[in-house]
Amino acid sequence: MADKTMTADDVAGRLRSGMTVGIGGWGSRRKPMALVRALLRSGITGLTVVSYGGPDVGMLCAAGRVRRLVAPFATLDSVPLEPHFRAARESGAIAMTELDEAMFMWGLHAAANRLPFMPVRSGLGSDVMRVNPELRTVRSPYEDGEEFVAVPALRLDAALVHLNRADRLGNGQYLGPDPYFDDLFCEAADAAYVSCERLVDTAELTRDAAPQTLLVGRHSVTGVVEAPGGAHFTSCAPDHARDEPFQQLYATTPWSEFTDRFLSGPDEHAYRSAVRTWHEEQR
Repeated sequence: MADKTMTADDVAGRLRSGMTVGIGGWGSRRKPMALVRALLRSGITGLTVVSYGGPDVGMLCAAGRVRRLVAPFATLDSVPLEPHFRAARESGAIAMTELDEAMFMWGLHAAANRLPFMPVRSGLGSDVMRVNPELRTVRSPYEDGEEFVAVPALRLDAALVHLNRADRLGNGQYLGPDPYFDDLFCEAADAAYVSCERLVDTAELTRDAAPQTLLVGRHSVTGVVEAPGGAHFTSCAPDHARDEPFQQLYATTPWSEFTDRFLSGPDEHAYRSAVRTWHEEQR
Protein backbone atom coordinates (compact mmCIF):
# COMPACT_ATOMS: atom_id res chain seq x y z
CA MET A 1 0.00 0.00 0.00
CA ALA A 2 1.10 3.55 -0.79
CA ASP A 3 3.13 5.71 1.58
CA LYS A 4 1.14 8.97 1.76
CA THR A 5 3.54 11.06 3.81
CA MET A 6 4.29 14.60 2.67
CA THR A 7 5.11 18.00 4.12
CA ALA A 8 2.75 20.82 5.03
CA ASP A 9 4.09 22.84 2.12
CA ASP A 10 3.42 19.88 -0.18
CA VAL A 11 -0.21 20.03 0.92
CA ALA A 12 -0.43 23.77 0.27
CA GLY A 13 1.10 23.15 -3.16
CA ARG A 14 -1.83 20.90 -4.04
CA LEU A 15 -4.43 23.53 -3.24
CA ARG A 16 -5.61 26.20 -5.67
CA SER A 17 -7.23 29.61 -5.42
CA GLY A 18 -11.00 29.51 -5.46
CA MET A 19 -11.28 26.07 -3.86
CA THR A 20 -13.76 25.07 -1.18
CA VAL A 21 -11.64 23.92 1.77
CA GLY A 22 -13.00 22.25 4.89
CA ILE A 23 -11.00 22.60 8.10
CA GLY A 24 -11.56 20.14 10.96
CA GLY A 25 -11.40 20.64 14.70
CA TRP A 26 -13.73 22.83 16.73
CA GLY A 27 -13.19 26.42 17.85
CA SER A 28 -9.72 26.55 19.35
CA ARG A 29 -9.42 22.78 19.67
CA ARG A 30 -7.35 20.44 17.50
CA LYS A 31 -7.14 22.71 14.50
CA PRO A 32 -4.66 21.80 11.71
CA MET A 33 -2.75 25.03 12.26
CA ALA A 34 0.53 23.88 10.69
CA LEU A 35 -1.41 23.24 7.46
CA VAL A 36 -3.19 26.60 7.80
CA ARG A 37 0.16 28.34 8.25
CA ALA A 38 1.47 26.59 5.12
CA LEU A 39 -1.60 27.86 3.31
CA LEU A 40 -0.84 31.37 4.54
CA ARG A 41 2.70 31.10 3.11
CA SER A 42 1.22 30.30 -0.29
CA GLY A 43 -0.41 32.74 -2.69
CA ILE A 44 -3.77 30.97 -2.56
CA THR A 45 -6.80 33.22 -2.23
CA GLY A 46 -10.52 33.42 -2.97
CA LEU A 47 -11.33 30.41 -0.78
CA THR A 48 -14.65 29.19 0.46
CA VAL A 49 -13.83 27.93 3.97
CA VAL A 50 -16.09 25.40 5.68
CA SER A 51 -15.33 25.12 9.39
CA TYR A 52 -16.50 24.97 12.97
CA GLY A 53 -14.43 28.10 13.09
CA GLY A 54 -11.51 29.07 15.29
CA PRO A 55 -8.16 30.76 14.63
CA ASP A 56 -7.98 28.93 11.30
CA VAL A 57 -10.86 31.11 10.11
CA GLY A 58 -9.51 34.23 11.83
CA MET A 59 -6.05 33.99 10.30
CA LEU A 60 -7.30 33.26 6.80
CA CYS A 61 -9.79 36.12 7.01
CA ALA A 62 -7.16 38.54 8.34
CA ALA A 63 -4.83 37.57 5.49
CA GLY A 64 -7.54 38.23 2.91
CA ARG A 65 -7.70 34.63 1.69
CA VAL A 66 -11.41 34.01 2.27
CA ARG A 67 -14.18 34.81 -0.19
CA ARG A 68 -16.97 33.02 1.68
CA LEU A 69 -17.18 31.36 5.07
CA VAL A 70 -19.63 28.54 5.78
CA ALA A 71 -19.80 28.09 9.55
CA PRO A 72 -22.03 27.95 12.62
CA PHE A 73 -19.58 30.08 14.63
CA ALA A 74 -15.99 31.33 14.86
CA THR A 75 -14.62 31.29 18.41
CA LEU A 76 -11.41 30.97 20.39
CA ASP A 77 -13.35 29.30 23.23
CA SER A 78 -11.84 31.41 26.03
CA VAL A 79 -12.37 34.41 23.72
CA PRO A 80 -16.02 34.04 22.70
CA LEU A 81 -15.81 35.67 19.26
CA GLU A 82 -12.75 35.27 17.02
CA PRO A 83 -11.54 38.89 16.64
CA HIS A 84 -10.20 38.72 13.07
CA PHE A 85 -13.33 36.94 11.88
CA ARG A 86 -15.39 39.63 13.57
CA ALA A 87 -13.44 42.40 11.84
CA ALA A 88 -13.81 40.74 8.44
CA ARG A 89 -17.53 40.14 8.96
CA GLU A 90 -18.26 43.65 10.21
CA SER A 91 -16.33 45.24 7.34
CA GLY A 92 -18.09 43.12 4.72
CA ALA A 93 -14.78 41.65 3.57
CA ILE A 94 -16.26 38.14 3.41
CA ALA A 95 -19.57 36.61 2.44
CA MET A 96 -21.02 34.16 4.91
CA THR A 97 -23.39 31.23 5.02
CA GLU A 98 -24.56 30.84 8.63
CA LEU A 99 -25.89 27.44 9.61
CA ASP A 100 -26.61 26.05 13.04
CA GLU A 101 -24.29 23.32 14.34
CA ALA A 102 -26.63 20.44 13.49
CA MET A 103 -27.40 21.70 9.98
CA PHE A 104 -23.67 22.05 9.35
CA MET A 105 -23.08 18.47 10.49
CA TRP A 106 -25.85 17.12 8.26
CA GLY A 107 -24.44 19.08 5.32
CA LEU A 108 -21.18 17.20 5.84
CA HIS A 109 -23.10 13.92 6.15
CA ALA A 110 -24.85 14.61 2.85
CA ALA A 111 -21.54 15.29 1.11
CA ALA A 112 -19.88 12.24 2.67
CA ASN A 113 -22.73 10.07 1.38
CA ARG A 114 -22.77 11.78 -2.05
CA LEU A 115 -26.30 13.05 -1.54
CA PRO A 116 -27.44 16.49 -2.75
CA PHE A 117 -29.06 17.35 0.59
CA MET A 118 -30.27 15.98 3.91
CA PRO A 119 -33.77 16.60 5.33
CA VAL A 120 -33.51 17.92 8.89
CA ARG A 121 -35.76 19.60 11.43
CA SER A 122 -33.05 22.02 12.56
CA GLY A 123 -33.61 25.56 11.36
CA LEU A 124 -37.39 25.49 11.05
CA GLY A 125 -38.96 28.47 12.78
CA SER A 126 -35.59 30.15 13.27
CA ASP A 127 -33.71 33.07 11.74
CA VAL A 128 -31.44 30.57 9.97
CA MET A 129 -34.07 30.46 7.23
CA ARG A 130 -34.28 34.24 7.09
CA VAL A 131 -30.54 34.84 6.76
CA ASN A 132 -30.20 32.01 4.23
CA PRO A 133 -33.06 32.68 1.78
CA GLU A 134 -31.55 30.16 -0.63
CA LEU A 135 -32.44 27.29 1.73
CA ARG A 136 -35.41 25.22 0.66
CA THR A 137 -37.83 22.92 2.45
CA VAL A 138 -39.14 19.52 1.40
CA ARG A 139 -42.10 17.42 2.49
CA SER A 140 -42.03 13.78 3.43
CA PRO A 141 -43.50 11.63 0.63
CA TYR A 142 -45.12 9.41 3.26
CA GLU A 143 -48.40 9.77 5.11
CA ASP A 144 -46.98 12.08 7.79
CA GLY A 145 -46.29 14.81 5.19
CA GLU A 146 -43.82 16.47 7.57
CA GLU A 147 -41.85 19.48 6.37
CA PHE A 148 -38.05 19.52 6.66
CA VAL A 149 -35.23 21.85 5.79
CA ALA A 150 -33.28 20.50 2.81
CA VAL A 151 -29.72 21.18 3.99
CA PRO A 152 -27.46 21.18 0.92
CA ALA A 153 -24.37 18.98 0.85
CA LEU A 154 -21.17 20.71 1.98
CA ARG A 155 -19.03 19.21 -0.74
CA LEU A 156 -15.32 20.06 -0.36
CA ASP A 157 -12.48 20.25 -2.84
CA ALA A 158 -10.06 19.58 0.02
CA ALA A 159 -10.15 18.91 3.76
CA LEU A 160 -7.48 19.68 6.35
CA VAL A 161 -7.61 17.95 9.74
CA HIS A 162 -5.23 17.33 12.65
CA LEU A 163 -5.18 14.12 14.69
CA ASN A 164 -3.09 12.73 17.51
CA ARG A 165 -1.65 9.77 15.62
CA ALA A 166 -1.56 8.49 12.06
CA ASP A 167 0.29 5.90 10.02
CA ARG A 168 1.92 6.37 6.64
CA LEU A 169 -1.06 4.83 4.87
CA GLY A 170 -3.49 7.52 6.01
CA ASN A 171 -5.20 5.90 8.99
CA GLY A 172 -5.76 8.52 11.67
CA GLN A 173 -6.50 8.32 15.38
CA TYR A 174 -7.85 10.80 17.91
CA LEU A 175 -7.02 10.32 21.60
CA GLY A 176 -8.86 13.28 23.09
CA PRO A 177 -12.45 13.64 24.31
CA ASP A 178 -14.15 14.50 21.01
CA PRO A 179 -13.75 13.53 17.34
CA TYR A 180 -15.02 16.95 16.13
CA PHE A 181 -16.46 15.43 12.90
CA ASP A 182 -13.00 15.18 11.31
CA ASP A 183 -14.01 11.92 9.63
CA LEU A 184 -16.92 13.67 7.92
CA PHE A 185 -14.64 16.44 6.64
CA CYS A 186 -12.36 13.84 5.09
CA GLU A 187 -15.20 11.83 3.55
CA ALA A 188 -16.91 14.97 2.21
CA ALA A 189 -13.77 16.03 0.31
CA ASP A 190 -12.25 15.16 -3.04
CA ALA A 191 -8.85 15.18 -1.29
CA ALA A 192 -8.15 15.04 2.44
CA TYR A 193 -4.90 15.86 4.22
CA VAL A 194 -4.20 14.75 7.79
CA SER A 195 -1.52 16.26 9.98
CA CYS A 196 -0.68 14.45 13.19
CA GLU A 197 1.31 14.83 16.36
CA ARG A 198 3.19 11.62 15.65
CA LEU A 199 3.49 9.10 12.85
CA VAL A 200 3.42 5.52 14.14
CA ASP A 201 3.36 2.00 12.74
CA THR A 202 -0.12 0.74 11.91
CA ALA A 203 -0.02 -1.83 14.71
CA GLU A 204 0.63 0.88 17.28
CA LEU A 205 -2.65 2.63 16.45
CA THR A 206 -4.62 -0.12 18.19
CA ARG A 207 -2.09 -1.31 20.76
CA ASP A 208 -3.05 1.06 23.56
CA ALA A 209 -6.33 2.62 22.42
CA ALA A 210 -9.87 1.50 21.68
CA PRO A 211 -10.72 0.66 18.05
CA GLN A 212 -13.33 3.44 17.89
CA THR A 213 -10.53 5.99 18.18
CA LEU A 214 -9.51 5.05 14.64
CA LEU A 215 -11.68 7.80 13.29
CA VAL A 216 -10.16 8.39 9.87
CA GLY A 217 -9.53 5.57 7.42
CA ARG A 218 -6.93 5.51 4.68
CA HIS A 219 -9.64 5.22 2.02
CA SER A 220 -10.55 8.88 2.58
CA VAL A 221 -7.02 10.32 2.99
CA THR A 222 -4.78 11.71 0.26
CA GLY A 223 -1.77 12.77 2.32
CA VAL A 224 -0.32 12.58 5.84
CA VAL A 225 1.95 15.14 7.50
CA GLU A 226 3.85 14.51 10.71
CA ALA A 227 3.59 17.83 12.57
CA PRO A 228 4.43 17.68 16.30
CA GLY A 229 2.68 20.64 17.86
CA GLY A 230 0.90 21.16 14.57
CA ALA A 231 -2.32 22.26 16.29
CA HIS A 232 -0.55 25.12 18.13
CA PHE A 233 -1.82 27.36 19.59
CA THR A 234 -5.07 25.37 19.82
CA SER A 235 -5.33 22.34 22.08
CA CYS A 236 -4.67 18.74 21.07
CA ALA A 237 -5.59 16.70 24.12
CA PRO A 238 -3.98 14.67 25.56
CA ASP A 239 -0.76 15.65 23.77
CA HIS A 240 -0.89 19.32 24.71
CA ALA A 241 -3.24 21.97 26.07
CA ARG A 242 -4.10 25.20 24.36
CA ASP A 243 -1.31 27.79 24.61
CA GLU A 244 -3.56 30.30 26.34
CA PRO A 245 -0.99 33.09 26.82
CA PHE A 246 -0.07 32.94 23.15
CA GLN A 247 -3.72 32.84 22.11
CA GLN A 248 -4.32 35.99 24.13
CA LEU A 249 -1.38 37.59 22.34
CA TYR A 250 -2.86 36.60 18.98
CA ALA A 251 -6.27 37.98 19.92
CA THR A 252 -4.94 41.38 21.06
CA THR A 253 -2.08 42.06 18.62
CA PRO A 254 -2.62 43.91 15.33
CA TRP A 255 -2.52 41.42 12.48
CA SER A 256 0.42 43.03 10.67
CA GLU A 257 2.49 43.01 13.87
CA PHE A 258 1.59 39.39 14.63
CA THR A 259 2.38 38.34 11.06
CA ASP A 260 5.73 40.12 10.99
CA ARG A 261 6.91 38.41 14.14
CA PHE A 262 5.41 34.92 13.85
CA LEU A 263 4.28 34.18 10.30
CA SER A 264 6.84 35.85 8.04
CA GLY A 265 9.37 33.01 8.21
CA PRO A 266 9.86 30.44 5.46
CA ASP A 267 8.48 27.40 7.26
CA GLU A 268 6.88 25.89 10.35
CA HIS A 269 10.28 25.65 12.09
CA ALA A 270 10.62 29.43 11.92
CA TYR A 271 7.17 29.86 13.46
CA ARG A 272 7.92 27.50 16.35
CA SER A 273 11.25 29.21 16.97
CA ALA A 274 9.55 32.62 17.14
CA VAL A 275 6.96 31.25 19.58
CA ARG A 276 9.68 29.80 21.83
CA THR A 277 11.53 33.10 21.84
CA TRP A 278 8.36 34.96 22.82
CA HIS A 279 7.68 32.56 25.70
CA GLU A 280 11.26 32.95 26.94
CA GLU A 281 10.76 36.71 26.97
CA GLN A 282 7.74 36.34 29.26
CA ARG A 283 9.72 34.58 32.02
